[in-house]
This record gives sequence, structure tokens and C-alpha cells, in this order.
Amino acid sequence: MADVFGQGEFAVRFDWGPTGARATRAEVSVVVDVLSFSTAVTVAVERGMRVFPYRWNSVSAGDFAARHDAVLAVGRLEATQQGALPAPSLSPAGLLQCPVAPRLVLPSPNGSTIAAALDEGGATVAAGCLRNAGAVAAWLAPAVAAGRSVAVVAAGERWSHDDSLRPALEDHLGAGAILSTLVGADVDVAADLDVSTVVPVLVDGAFQGGPGRRL
Repeated sequence: MADVFGQGEFAVRFDWGPTGARATRAEVSVVVDVLSFSTAVTVAVERGMRVFPYRWNSVSAGDFAARHDAVLAVGRLEATQQGALPAPSLSPAGLLQCPVAPRLVLPSPNGSTIAAALDEGGATVAAGCLRNAGAVAAWLAPAVAAGRSVAVVAAGERWSHDDSLRPALEDHLGAGAILSTLVGADVDVAADLDVSTVVPVLVDGAFQGGPGRRL
């Protein structure tokens, strides 16, 4: 059966959410959850933290943090009530200001869940966002050149009543920023606006053209 949903015939793949993460089955994958998981991870790593993703915040998250000798990130509202310095949370702005936690557990319903699904599928997993789009594309480029499969997975959000996918513009933009840099030559040519005077017209089975070819 053809791998319709997994996009197996393509070297570079794109999909949405945990289901898409499981379907792509790429060797190298990037989770893009701009607001806020992947941006928070990027900021934390920029500051020297080691981030352990966790599917969602619950009693078990505390046990997970204890096993890894790590600080458990708090909720955003709780982070603002800790005093003058914010505690680590899913807030990228807060992570820029809070004391550095060398080891941080970061629960997230979308980004962490996707990262876990990709990791369980055997992929090498990275976190991408608008903040590091160029760096991620540069990191992916050797894998593409070597013939390895690459997937960029936008997280989106979830509808509360049935947990179905809600595509998110910021994640689409983040994924697009990475992919456009990764395949920049073709995208640059395609994005050149109004630079050609040729109108290719299909005539006798072949496109032909010239400046301003008349109907």
C-alpha cells in the first residue's frame, strides 16, 4: 500500500500534531510549537539549561523531575506569583528572566507530546521556532544532503471537546520559516515578484512563450 499519509516518497516532510508526527516516520524531525513549547525550549537551552520534555503536568511530572534531579516548571500564573524573579515555566519571556535551572522538566500538552511521539518513533528530534529557524535549517541541511528523511511537525492546538486538531498560524509560520531556509534557492526564485515578462502558454502539447504573447 502506498505511504500516502507518511509522505514516504519525499525527503522533506511536513505534518501537524501528534498524529502527523507518528505518520511521517522520518529519520530527523523538528517539532514546532511557537507559542510556546519550542520557543521556551530554545530560550532555556540558550541560557545553558538542559530541558526534559514531559507530556503534561500532573502528579507524575513531579516524580519524573525527581528521578532526573531536575526542577519542574510551574504554570504561567504560578510563575508570576513567586516573587520578584519568575520561576521557570512555559513562558519564553519568563525563562529569559528566571534563575537558570541546569536541569528543567517542561510539561506541555502539545510540543512535549509530539517530541515524545517522534522520539518513540526512532527519530532524532529537535525543537524549532521563529527564533532559531535559520539555525535549525542549517542543522537539517547535511541530513537532507546525505539522503536522510526529514520532517517538520507543526504542533497546533487542540479543541477541548474532542481533542481534535486546531491548526495554529504561528506554528505554520515557524515551520515555513525553517522549510523555506532549508530549500531556500527554489523558494527565493519562486518568491521573486513580477520579474518576468514571459507568459508560458500551452500550445500543441508544449508550453511556449515570449514577452507579452497575445491570445
